[in-house]
Amino acid sequence: MQAIGIDIGGTKIAGGLVDEFGAVTGYTRVPTDAADPAALETSVVEMVRGLAAGRSLPVGVAAAGFVDAGRSVVYYAPNIRWRNEPFRQHLEGRLGLPVVIENDANAAGWAEFRYGAGRLVSDMVMITSGTGVGGAIVTDDRLLRGGFGVAGEIGHLRVVPGGLPCGCGAHGCIEQYGSGRALQRMANEIADGGGIGVPLALARKAAGGKLNGGVIARLVAEDDPGALAALRQLGGWLGQAMASLAAVLDPQLFVVGGGVASSGEKLLGPIRAAFLDHLPARGYHPEPAFAVAELGNDAGVVGAADLARLHFGEHPGEYSASGRG
Repeated sequence: MQAIGIDIGGTKIAGGLVDEFGAVTGYTRVPTDAADPAALETSVVEMVRGLAAGRSLPVGVAAAGFVDAGRSVVYYAPNIRWRNEPFRQHLEGRLGLPVVIENDANAAGWAEFRYGAGRLVSDMVMITSGTGVGGAIVTDDRLLRGGFGVAGEIGHLRVVPGGLPCGCGAHGCIEQYGSGRALQRMANEIADGGGIGVPLALARKAAGGKLNGGVIARLVAEDDPGALAALRQLGGWLGQAMASLAAVLDPQLFVVGGGVASSGEKLLGPIRAAFLDHLPARGYHPEPAFAVAELGNDAGVVGAADLARLHFGEHPGEYSASGRG
């Protein structure tokens, strides 16, 4: 059974047809008009109509923001002017198709669970490290959404009481220490310190005075000591946060996604080390595995479509992976 997956990001809307094996066909994308919710809605409607081609298919929409437990209303979206937006109602009214709305990190995590790095486990936590820190939690083959629908906001787990201010209004969230922006801040601090930071400072100058993610990723790939030191700092914070999550959730697997995850084992190594340093009762129970996400930019589309298919088709009303291949 095919389903349509739509992934609404801050700069683009991606969509595709997704089959029951997670394969994407008919992929398309358009820019996001984040300042005009009505225009954005119309873009989604037109994209779905093009992908559906007159067929009655379930539609899953992944959006960055807080989504209610009914998978219908976007309580709040940081990059789009949505406040208590009944997005599902609007789309179903215009499309005449069944629609389900999902948080984008939940959708991506579910895709990894069903078809990617987590396909062989029942309990998994995914953490995405990009512009911010996102996450998804799967426990006993089910996506954890919480009583109000907004569980899994891992980026706002506090790791430093009274720490750096976060956009959520709190201080010391892991988003300020484990994101791509945090990596840039750490790399700049090392560049300012001289010593192993000299190559970073030279790269910053060559890049017009800014150490962006691409420059840092290149230096990490070249084993630059300063860039690797910044990555180890980032991995240390993520590993510490994962140890706290493990104490509560006991996952079999942590999956790391987002742009920073492209560093692979160079990031996973520091994460594992910090995780073990902070893990309660280390050595007295099994320890989880760590892996890099496998599905890349398709994850949101694949996860949104699969959640819609499960909700309306194979297992109506339930987000469960029972019977998955």
